[in-house]
Amino acid sequence: MPLLEVKNLKTWYPVRGSWFSKKQFVKAVDDVSFSLKKGETLGLVGESGCGKSTLGRTLVRLENPVSGNILLNNRDITSLKGRELRKARTDFQMIFQDPYGSLNPRMTIYSTLDEVLTIHTSLDIENRKKRMIELLKMVGLREEHLRRYPHQFSGGQRQRIGIARALAVDPKLIIADEPVSALDVSVQAQIINLLIEIQKKTDIALLFIAHDLAVVEHISDRIMVMYLGKIVESGPAQEVCRNPLHPYTKALLSAVPSITPEKNKSRVVLKGDVPSPINPPPGCHFHPRCPSAREECKSITPELKPSEKNKEHFAACPFKYSL
Repeated sequence: MPLLEVKNLKTWYPVRGSWFSKKQFVKAVDDVSFSLKKGETLGLVGESGCGKSTLGRTLVRLENPVSGNILLNNRDITSLKGRELRKARTDFQMIFQDPYGSLNPRMTIYSTLDEVLTIHTSLDIENRKKRMIELLKMVGLREEHLRRYPHQFSGGQRQRIGIARALAVDPKLIIADEPVSALDVSVQAQIINLLIEIQKKTDIALLFIAHDLAVVEHISDRIMVMYLGKIVESGPAQEVCRNPLHPYTKALLSAVPSITPEKNKSRVVLKGDVPSPINPPPGCHFHPRCPSAREECKSITPELKPSEKNKEHFAACPFKYSL
């Protein structure tokens, strides 16, 4: 049984228009379904604005879906509110993208962690302090750091504190929303290796959101590729990266820098900009930019289906299943 099961999830935002115009919505997440097992890492990739962060925020109930279901441990958390939602949050936590903005600059690290432990646990002050020291050691920091403020740390250290805060309540699931995108390359590697280490120790499930396929391949067991609110490809990480079935995935992979000049020359340059999620193209949303689009793509809405060679590898492109 999967730890997390998402069924036909939609997160739409109403757009203000004139009195006489038809009501419109930004379809940030549009009919997304997937599952995640205990101890598994699922990578979610796509361009900026494709709906990755909105999906992550919806899963931790920072955004409210308009329809669909989020089942965690076979419990539907989609409509939980107030005290019930606060209690359920011990099972799922989020690591935010910006380590500079996700910590309160007026609170010491002690106060930041103590707030979480006070709200979500019944530990006394002495045991809360022990738990804080344990968390800091887990993320590579020291006890003396507890009395410092966020501005006294580097970006990488702040992200480590964000990870410690997420781990404070022993969650079963962590959503990591582009946790390394604001960091230097050398620091990115440290944070990713730290997440891998922590996952081995705690057996948490991790949804790792990023736009860099090379980073996602390194940390993930499986990968989902998102475009304009929809999942267009999913499967085992190496399979998706070595044998991409969807033209969009191929374009993302070709954008990853390589030390081989031939690979850099074979880059797929997509034409045009990402269409508006308010009024997405009919049929396959990707067809206006697809280098191998056919006339049928303008009217056929493709569904995620397994390839003929690997039943665990899915793609929403009817012309790629036989590859």
